[in-house]
Amino acid sequence: MEILRADLDSCSGLTGTVVVIDVLRSFSTAAYAFAGGARTIYPVDSVAGARALQIRIPGALTMGAAGGGAAIPDFDFSNSPAALAGRDLRGRDIIHCTAGGVRGLASCRGAAPLLAASLVCARATVHYLRRSAPAAVTLVVTGDWADRDGDEDQACADYIAALLRDEPVDPAAYVRRVRSSDFGRRFNDPDSPDLPAADLDYCAVADRFEFAMQVRWIEGCPTLWPISCRKNERGAIL
Repeated sequence: MEILRADLDSCSGLTGTVVVIDVLRSFSTAAYAFAGGARTIYPVDSVAGARALQIRIPGALTMGAAGGGAAIPDFDFSNSPAALAGRDLRGRDIIHCTAGGVRGLASCRGAAPLLAASLVCARATVHYLRRSAPAAVTLVVTGDWADRDGDEDQACADYIAALLRDEPVDPAAYVRRVRSSDFGRRFNDPDSPDLPAADLDYCAVADRFEFAMQVRWIEGCPTLWPISCRKNERGAIL
């Protein structure tokens, strides 16, 4: 399997198998929502988009953050995995207002399959890729912004690539990179109250969940769905 790389500046128009990575925090938060039983997640890139989607999906919960990670007034949850951990979200649809992650998904709408990933479901994503066995996969890093290095997403991409190549890996090394990235360090900064340290603790965990997150397009909107990648007693992926 050929493993390719892209970022937000170079991912537009990608086809084939694509994995869009957003560790801090969008696709980690989404994973914790699915772990709580959420049925479907609808990523949007603006508050206005979220409000419009609420009209189309009555009863959907809202989560997300504005610039700098600030909570959005009247939303049910912020873009916080710590706030979702342990919540009973069984059967709920969630509208998720996010930035880099959804930009990556929108740019790759021609990809098939298209996956969203973070460190908490990295190995499950690899299981999915091995099951589908594409000739090539492109890993899209979304966290490389003008004011940060994006190494939290690069670390996740490197981890997925190493697993795909069957290389010996120490998950702890990639966890440390998430924590020490430019953005990761802000979660321990008292000047960043909208980035709680607890969120970093929930994001900087390798392989917590046994599902991948597949993207399907419904009426032009991206939606996330969990795809179980558990193994049975014989080692086969379910």
